[in-house]
Amino acid sequence: MLKVGLVGLGFMGNAHLQNYIRLEKEGFPIKLVAICDIDDKKQGGALVEGNLPVGIDNVDFSNYNFYKEMEEMIKTEELDYVDLCLPTYIHSTMAVEAMKLGAHVFCEKPMAISSSEGQKMIDASKEYDKQLMIGQTLRFFPSYLYLKETIESKRYGEVVGGYFFRGGTTPIWSWENWLLQKDKSGGCLLDQHIHDVDTINWLFGLPEAVSTSGKVINEGNGYDIVSTNYYYPDGKVIHAEDDWTINNDDYGFEMRFRVNFEKGTIILENGVFKDYPHGEKSFEPDISKESGYYYEIKHFAESILNNTQADKRVPSESARDTIFLAEKEQESADQNGVKVNL
Repeated sequence: MLKVGLVGLGFMGNAHLQNYIRLEKEGFPIKLVAICDIDDKKQGGALVEGNLPVGIDNVDFSNYNFYKEMEEMIKTEELDYVDLCLPTYIHSTMAVEAMKLGAHVFCEKPMAISSSEGQKMIDASKEYDKQLMIGQTLRFFPSYLYLKETIESKRYGEVVGGYFFRGGTTPIWSWENWLLQKDKSGGCLLDQHIHDVDTINWLFGLPEAVSTSGKVINEGNGYDIVSTNYYYPDGKVIHAEDDWTINNDDYGFEMRFRVNFEKGTIILENGVFKDYPHGEKSFEPDISKESGYYYEIKHFAESILNNTQADKRVPSESARDTIFLAEKEQESADQNGVKVNL
């Protein structure tokens, strides 16, 4: 039975909490025994809503021991691993400390505030012989896995182009508004756009160069809107955009993509996932409707239970490279879209 401690009970902390509750109900050998958060209101059952339907079911918080210090929680509870759902700028510090104290670490995306901080996490994982995995959840969503398999199997030939978008409401729900402080979150580029940056890295590898334009709505936020072209040796046309300024309740949030192949196209838009073979009738693939959040947590736990490589789906070096790629996009945007080589 794995003993887990959740560090941070904000929006994503709640998303993870709901999945631990579900796994326990399903009889999976895992138990969330403790929660660490500096906000006293969280001990009274306050849960933070955000821009995704992660579930706000009633929770019996008497099932958990609450702590304000992660070190005390790890030592007292003798945890197998900690799940870090914290502001980005302290990911590296907290992950390294947890591994030093003897706990494996599952850390929410993005890996860290910089690629150099991400490297510190990798070094600690090796030094203390602890599992480390970053929650780049799209690598676990069935629709994105279907796309990945199509690319690797070449059943539609080579990729000729791709477009990725996500956007929605400005995130105003974070603790002390840290998401809207560039030095703590990296802005829209590093916090939200990072999902598609990672997907592009995962699907196609690092590009040769990038060109990014960005818009800052409020000083101190970092970029609130970003648009990037990715350049690859084979000439495929890859583009990604993010916009977290769509502040209208009727819109909500959306992630979408379109990937064109020599012999087909795969599209996710308006919540509908479809496959368009050239010259044949389109169809909706028969894939699981399960959330990637559920699959990633279960994967990490199974890896520890079975003593297998937890970060096989999201290698830590790949997660670090995603941050490096985002840094190059930031560099380009800061120079009004100049093409920056990697």
